[in-house]
Amino acid sequence: MAESLETDVVVIGAGAAGENAAGRIVQAGLEAILVETALVGGECSYWACMPSKALLRPGTVLAEAKAVGGAREAVTGALDASAVFRRRNSFTSDWDDAGQVKWVKETGIGLVRGRARVSGERAVDVSDDAGVHLSISARQAVVLATGSEPVIPPLEGLADIAFWGTAEAASAQEVPPRLLVLGGGVAGTELAQAYARLGSAVSLVARHGLLDLYPRAAADLVAKSLEADGVRILTDTSAERVFEESGAVVMELPGGGSLYGDKLLVATGRRPALRGLGLEDLGLDPKGLETDDSGLVSGAGNWLYAVGDAAGKVLLTHQGKYEARAAGAAIAARAKGEIGFGAPPPWSPYAATADHAAVPQVVFTDPEIAMVGLSPEQAQERGIRVSETSLPISVAGSSLFADGYEGWAQMMVDEDRSIPVGFTFAGPGVAELLHAATIAVTGQVPLDRLWHAVPAYPTISEVWLRLLEKYGL
Repeated sequence: MAESLETDVVVIGAGAAGENAAGRIVQAGLEAILVETALVGGECSYWACMPSKALLRPGTVLAEAKAVGGAREAVTGALDASAVFRRRNSFTSDWDDAGQVKWVKETGIGLVRGRARVSGERAVDVSDDAGVHLSISARQAVVLATGSEPVIPPLEGLADIAFWGTAEAASAQEVPPRLLVLGGGVAGTELAQAYARLGSAVSLVARHGLLDLYPRAAADLVAKSLEADGVRILTDTSAERVFEESGAVVMELPGGGSLYGDKLLVATGRRPALRGLGLEDLGLDPKGLETDDSGLVSGAGNWLYAVGDAAGKVLLTHQGKYEARAAGAAIAARAKGEIGFGAPPPWSPYAATADHAAVPQVVFTDPEIAMVGLSPEQAQERGIRVSETSLPISVAGSSLFADGYEGWAQMMVDEDRSIPVGFTFAGPGVAELLHAATIAVTGQVPLDRLWHAVPAYPTISEVWLRLLEKYGL
């Protein structure tokens, strides 16, 4: 017979979103239990954000040194791959979650290991390989924070070979002499550059364009840099078949061409990880959930929430943490009778309103792409009358940052309200411009007031002034 527990809130998934939801709930004076089947800290900590950026950073630093006269003359060697991997391993704590578990316990959050399944209203069963060993009853809510899983394309031969997903590429301990990358999105592009700079001969195949969800001018700067690193880029190309031959991976292309590699990385997107949670028994579709801005799942009563990648709105760690904080605050306020179960007010502590208007995102390639807010297409879809202002980043600060600096900036303005609704920056070091842009969009700062935010000289932030001047201020 399974043991049983009772608590206020059960959070399924102890990744970044789950930890934030549970933390906010406990801060508010309620009890919370996290249920996790893998490492506490989740995908971002061990197989995605942190290790992949740790792989990228050494190559970026070396390239920055080579881009500055006086420094480039001192650079005499290439990256030390083993040292890069050791440093990367330190950021994952060598895939040991003891530190994360300590934080959970010190915060006052309960932790249960095992696979969770929602077995009924406010009820969760936790099992291991031997079967169900614990039933947990939630007095207030159940939160799904189960993250996402890779989308594996229906490519002939793929099921018959050993290939990398992004998790395997981010945690590998050796550099393959030749690497084939299938997918031209953020993950595929970042890892292609990381391994090219570590010494691998990389070929990248993209079904559409490289980083085609970003402005073309920005993506072209990244493509130029990847090609300079030796990456062979094939866009608007679909792999037809893959197989192993004499120890190599062979990718057949349309028209009879083939690519050869020692490893194949499949980076073709992710989807919410909702399978096996018992959602069908609740009348819900495990392919995707609808939630309001507090994370409350539509069609499940007033007790089931989804946050982070599981909610399927914005598959970004920082946005998932933000959604989790809003959901945790809403759950606690509803438990105390402070708010009802209707849609929470926009921009309140209980609503992840920024999901709709001000999502910051960075492509950590060299050069970087940093973007927040609406694209021209998104603005048009929403009926917003926008103008677009763009220009190369060519200011004193960028010239000092690197010899031959190349960058690009774009500003989208809602002409009816005279406020910025979107920014994109591309170039070395531009990720650090993004939070100022996020504040401008989130705060709906009028342009005539933004004009008085004087950028320090000489910094790359001077591009703000150049954008406003070109706009006409």
